[in-house]
Amino acid sequence: MDTSGADYLIDVLMLLLATVVILPIFHKIRLGAILGYLAAGMILGPWGLSVITEVEDVRHLAEFGVIFLLFVLGIELRPDKLWEMRKLVFGLGLAQLLITAASLYAIAYFGFGLSHKTAVIIGFGLALSSTAFCLQLLSERGGISTLMGRMSISVLLLQDIAVVPLLALVSYYAGGGAEMTEPGWHLLYPVLFIIGLLLAGHYLLNPLLSRIVASGDPEVFMAVALLLVLGAAWLMHWAGLSMAMGAFLAGIMLAESHYRHQIEADILPFRGILLGLFFMTVGMDINFDLLWDKLGLVVGLTIALMLLKASIVYVLARLVGAKHAVSLQTATLLSQSGEFGFVLFGVAASSGVLATDISHMLTLVIALTMLLTPFAVRGVNKLILMLSSHQQVNGEKYEQPEFIDDAQQHVILAGFGRVGARIAALMHAAGVNYIGLDMRESRVKDARAQGFPVYFGDASKMKVLRAAGADRASMIVVALDNPQQVDRLVAQVRNFYPNMPIHTRARDRKHCADLVINGATTVVSETLETSLRLTEQVLIGNGVSEAEVRSVLNAFREDYYSNVVKKVAEDQVVLGELKH
Repeated sequence: MDTSGADYLIDVLMLLLATVVILPIFHKIRLGAILGYLAAGMILGPWGLSVITEVEDVRHLAEFGVIFLLFVLGIELRPDKLWEMRKLVFGLGLAQLLITAASLYAIAYFGFGLSHKTAVIIGFGLALSSTAFCLQLLSERGGISTLMGRMSISVLLLQDIAVVPLLALVSYYAGGGAEMTEPGWHLLYPVLFIIGLLLAGHYLLNPLLSRIVASGDPEVFMAVALLLVLGAAWLMHWAGLSMAMGAFLAGIMLAESHYRHQIEADILPFRGILLGLFFMTVGMDINFDLLWDKLGLVVGLTIALMLLKASIVYVLARLVGAKHAVSLQTATLLSQSGEFGFVLFGVAASSGVLATDISHMLTLVIALTMLLTPFAVRGVNKLILMLSSHQQVNGEKYEQPEFIDDAQQHVILAGFGRVGARIAALMHAAGVNYIGLDMRESRVKDARAQGFPVYFGDASKMKVLRAAGADRASMIVVALDNPQQVDRLVAQVRNFYPNMPIHTRARDRKHCADLVINGATTVVSETLETSLRLTEQVLIGNGVSEAEVRSVLNAFREDYYSNVVKKVAEDQVVLGELKH
């Protein structure tokens, strides 16, 4: 009987079990998810309990986590923002790669006496940082839209672009020079594919998604989202670029789409678990036998590499105008080496360009830099906060770096029907930033055509709210006309965001009481306010003074809303209300 399927299932079960057991512990002690995943990988891997020995099999699946991560990054970077970052990408990013690679080359060639080819591969391989680690750390701290985030992303984007020519360089060193001298059509293919993909996304994507949404089947919509991400990744891989770059381009294509929040919400669960799997494989790569055997050398190389990379990034960040604290944070964040280093050294070792023992040593050093990065980031952040407090005590002006883009504080408006649209118009008139969510496609199209920032998405689902920036929102206004959706949304928001103000519409007095119990901050009854406005006109038309009208209406409103939960529970009748 073939037991390979059962063995694979056991591996999956153990990975899930480790996630469920270890991650809550690391969250409890405030070490974060990344270190939890790393610890789980070290425990389960071949150098721990040896529960999982075929790390490469797991790594192939884990690579999809990086793909989905790059897709989410692309969807959060609108083309206009990306164009604004071009100087950082090709200025700061290119300078970081070349200067770091040159410094590492000099150390490897002159300091350790390695060959020219080996030193070049080592220099560029270690100069690359981890896109997965950096973006995850940024997203945990809400720093993607800050200056630190923009500089870090610029460097990482340039490094992702550089992976393709670096792999071609390894092929050339291994004896594939004949291919490199052929006509350069194969170099033109990636450029043509990128242009074609962006054009197709601009002209075909929204009409296609409109047809899918019109079918009313959310499973089909999710399948299309996955097909889009993985299809773009495969096309770029086929054209010679990295799959992560293809996913990033797919995200850019959707950055201006009004379906972006729903698609991002559908992708997030896959990204989370697969990216966690990627971090586990990094933990599995830590060879404890080699580490104990050459502890001093490995630790020395790891610390020296992180200090060198951080120093170069810090100087470059200062040169482009960043302040000391932001430069220090950016340098620390980018101080590790990354997942593409695993790929580059693996290809170089298999092709004979890099000695196997050197490849194992470098792989261990990369894994250790990843392991130390979260600690380094936390340490630097605490240092900056201590410096801030000390200088404020001494009366010195010190600007604390921006961890969260507070300028993006906005209102999330759930539902964009008649009530939601009027609320949006008034907020716009008052200069209040907001994002609207609605599930009716025609309504979203009409609203966006009139300039309203409305997106397609089910606002009663937490993952959609998170994609709309609930972590950074100032409040949530619920204007949905479905009472069941309103109930679910209010309860979920209060559960995940205990301090978030929630202002919501309600069907009637009983619904008001239910929503208050579920955690609503303010409730407004649809039937009450209509009745009060009509009554106001009737009373004024019959000669009642405006002061007396206001007094009567305010008394009624006060009686209606005060102690509404207690009154409904005791079945009390308010002024003028019929008992049913």
